[in-house]
Amino acid sequence: MSADESPPLDSAAKRVAAIVPRPGAAKPTIRNVAERAGVSKSLVSLVMRGSPHVSERRRQAVLKAARELGYRPNAVARSLVEGRTRLIGALVADLHNPFFAEFLDGLQESLHGEGLRMLVGSGRWDPLFEAEAVEAFLEMRVDGLVLLSVVPDSLKEAAASVPVVVVGERDVEGVDIVVDDDELGARLAVEHLVEFGHRRIAHVEGAPSTTARYRRAGYEKAMAEHALTTEVRVQLGDFTEEGGYRAARELLAGTPRPTAIFCPNDLVAIGALSAADELGLRVPQDVSIVGYDNTHLAAIRHISLTSVDQPRRDMGRVAAELLCARIENPGRAARQTLVVPHLVVRATSGQCPP
Repeated sequence: MSADESPPLDSAAKRVAAIVPRPGAAKPTIRNVAERAGVSKSLVSLVMRGSPHVSERRRQAVLKAARELGYRPNAVARSLVEGRTRLIGALVADLHNPFFAEFLDGLQESLHGEGLRMLVGSGRWDPLFEAEAVEAFLEMRVDGLVLLSVVPDSLKEAAASVPVVVVGERDVEGVDIVVDDDELGARLAVEHLVEFGHRRIAHVEGAPSTTARYRRAGYEKAMAEHALTTEVRVQLGDFTEEGGYRAARELLAGTPRPTAIFCPNDLVAIGALSAADELGLRVPQDVSIVGYDNTHLAAIRHISLTSVDQPRRDMGRVAAELLCARIENPGRAARQTLVVPHLVVRATSGQCPP
């Protein structure tokens, strides 16, 4: 065999060569798929759109032909024909917070069931990043937006372009909203600590937001209801672990030292646990700590954090339902859905020290 000759192909190799497109070869089209499967172009289109109005036998024949040819539907072309992309932009404030990740699980499950795909962005608690992410989603012609703990300055303009659902924030108009009853959640935490005999109950306030404001209001109202207004102590913080550590250090170094700390989320509570440990304080013997969100972090055995549970996956599903309803009927009145939290008691809360 000369150097210019190719070795003979066995039958299996020939089949592979027939299936795998050669470099530089024209991309397979929907017509090619239809010819190979022995069906019409319109039926291939129905299969690629996931239509239920196709027999399983023909569906499998089309999918087999598409695999063999290496065909992938042109999403851009399809969106031009249908007038929609079937993409949903989901913007969260912080991807490092497990609450947001667990919310996205519920959201994605429901969107997938509706034939929609999800794109995720992070605002990083920064208005500039939030604005850029929203603009990028709109440039991609998403069919809708879900904003979790994010209210960008461009919200009104975005809502005029696509359906929008806001989660975790209340001070917005003209869009559907999903919120936790933050005041009730804070009250549950305070009442739990009061039952253990605590009076010096401090609170770390989260980053500026309606969520932080309502949780602080719930804390202060609950303290007043138990005649503990003089014991109210609020330490400004944010929603991060590092912020929780700094705030708790400040609180626990003060006099008189609080016997309990109610935190605005679980990440802050983890930071507070680190601060207590660094100061040589035992939890809950010397100080009790309660978080909020009941993320998977709270249930880790060596953490075992008492935390207020807000049903994040359910919130994701509700957000998806509201968004799909808005896509189907853009003119319907905006709705607000309030979900009810409950307290999950674990090892970080206990009797007030003598």
